[in-house]
Amino acid sequence: MNRIVRSAGCALFFSVALSAFAAAPASSPFDGTWHIELAKTKFSPKPLSFYIGHGWYHCITCNPTFTVPADGQDHAVTGQAYDSISVKIVDPHTISTTVSKNGKVIGEQTRTVSDNGKVLTVKGTDHSMDGDKTSTYGAIAKRSGMAPADVELASGDWIIEKESGSENGLITVYKLDGDDLTMSAPTGETYTAKLDGGDFPVKGAYGWDTVSLKKINAHSIEETDKRGGTVTDVSTMTVAGKTMTIVDNNKLTDRTSTYVAHKD
Repeated sequence: MNRIVRSAGCALFFSVALSAFAAAPASSPFDGTWHIELAKTKFSPKPLSFYIGHGWYHCITCNPTFTVPADGQDHAVTGQAYDSISVKIVDPHTISTTVSKNGKVIGEQTRTVSDNGKVLTVKGTDHSMDGDKTSTYGAIAKRSGMAPADVELASGDWIIEKESGSENGLITVYKLDGDDLTMSAPTGETYTAKLDGGDFPVKGAYGWDTVSLKKINAHSIEETDKRGGTVTDVSTMTVAGKTMTIVDNNKLTDRTSTYVAHKD
């Protein structure tokens, strides 16, 4: 269930997304269709930071950090789930970003700051790897500290307070068959992995390419995600009846958030 906080922009905010698979009648606590309940999310209090000044965009909490011209043109970046980004200053309150991989657009995002400069509204669209599906997401964030001087108004440190997402990004279905756990998503991401701590391939995803799973007990599994051999997330999924609690630690930004899902 670790498509939570995947970014099409890593520019600042990450789409909220889970996964789906045509489940058989439940035989383990994990089997079934799960829906994330965003109203119950406990977001990390650690701010996400970026700024635009003198025509340049600086992503401070991206890992690795990067700086590109904010001229609306594609610019190469490394170490991200995407390999190029374009940043455009739409107006004094709004910026837009588009991220691509191998020349293909994989995500678009707008960020608009309120007139008083204290609230940032984010809206975005993610494109599936096969190109025929999209999911949408949104976020509301409050400013942390003072607005920096001599930069665009949307710049600064932002703490997420609320997120939203389209239905196809908020569903996961799991099926456990012996020691094999299968996951897939309406937007195309899928894996089958053993609960032995080994690395197994993830298909259809930009943000991660391998997953490893460890069984903690009959009701808890630890998931570790990697991209290019680098650990991106470690999460623990714990089931109690029809409720799943997911504690996700983003290793790239050192932010931990807790999500809750319910089973149909």
